[in-house]
Amino acid sequence: MNRTQALNRWFAADNNPVQILGTAVALTVGALAVRPVGTSGTGLAVLCLLVLESLLLCTRLIPEGTFSPRVQLAVLCVWAVGAAALMSLETSGASALFAYFVTGHAGYRLEARRALPFAALTSALCAGALLAPWGGHGTSWIVGAFTGVSVLVGISNRAHADALRSARAAAEQAELAARAVARAEALAERARIARDVHDVLAHSLAGVNMQLEVTDALLESGDIDRARQAAQRAQSLVRSGLTEVQRTVGDLREDALPLVETLRSLLASASDAGTLTVDGPPRELPVRLAQVIVRCAQEALTNAHKYAPGAPVRMRLGYLESAEQQAGETVFEVVNSAPPTGSRPLAGAGSGMGLVGMRERLDLVGGTVTAGPIVDGDDAGGWQVRVVIPG
Repeated sequence: MNRTQALNRWFAADNNPVQILGTAVALTVGALAVRPVGTSGTGLAVLCLLVLESLLLCTRLIPEGTFSPRVQLAVLCVWAVGAAALMSLETSGASALFAYFVTGHAGYRLEARRALPFAALTSALCAGALLAPWGGHGTSWIVGAFTGVSVLVGISNRAHADALRSARAAAEQAELAARAVARAEALAERARIARDVHDVLAHSLAGVNMQLEVTDALLESGDIDRARQAAQRAQSLVRSGLTEVQRTVGDLREDALPLVETLRSLLASASDAGTLTVDGPPRELPVRLAQVIVRCAQEALTNAHKYAPGAPVRMRLGYLESAEQQAGETVFEVVNSAPPTGSRPLAGAGSGMGLVGMRERLDLVGGTVTAGPIVDGDDAGGWQVRVVIPG
């Protein structure tokens, strides 16, 4: 055991400043008030008992658990007998302090079923010693009879110390639980980042790979014009992927996400004919929910660019209030019209994981997503993505 560990053990929970001060005061009062008469006979006995009781009093500062229960009880018994003997031999009455301290210490260190009988026996022993015919004491036997009362103080201190230990143990358990929760949240965040990176890169890289394979096949067949077009489409996918990666990294670094401004920026960068409508009283969403909506918007816009390039895109962000719940729901929709005549859809450029990734994100926040073609109305032939998030 090094020096720091020894000091920590010495100043444990049961060695509080009040206990140390009480021990020092008792030793000082005993040394000043108990004055042996002479160095032989009764005087020598008083001196020896004073030294013994002082040493036994210092055992209060020894950390609990150092002595076995039997050794502890033996020390207390010697302490009690010595205190009774000292009270019967000296005349100042100050030696009663040692008897009061021994019963109080017994109440702290022993179980109540042992401490109470010990205190009763100590009271009887001290009262009997003061009633004995020998010695020159002038202290009333009533002082000795009440020495056992301090055991109640010791029992109360023990209950308080046990409560502190329980509170400390509960705090440690709570800290461990908080660390476990933080670790779980960190792992969930890592999984979310992995999905973000996958959704951004997988689409672009899969499309680039496909276009490069088409380019290679066209070059082998000698169709230079179509090979050039395929290479241009690959370049477009690379530029789009880089833009999405930069946006993703930027979003991950932000503590707060201005949802409406972010959606407008996404729409402006993806479509020249895009519109954003906000319905209901706007409210600030948690960052996690706002990021889910942004990821869904990115996926929907990417699909619109691949399968309906040049088609108008409409976004709608609705804050729905509910009579039963204060927060209500948040609804987000992305609708793109049918591809205009002459457009070149990049069918097959995706990995097919976009909708799966959206559903995984929404499952984590208790939301839902529906996606499918539009079969009637002005947008017939287009595509609609609808996201509903509680809160």
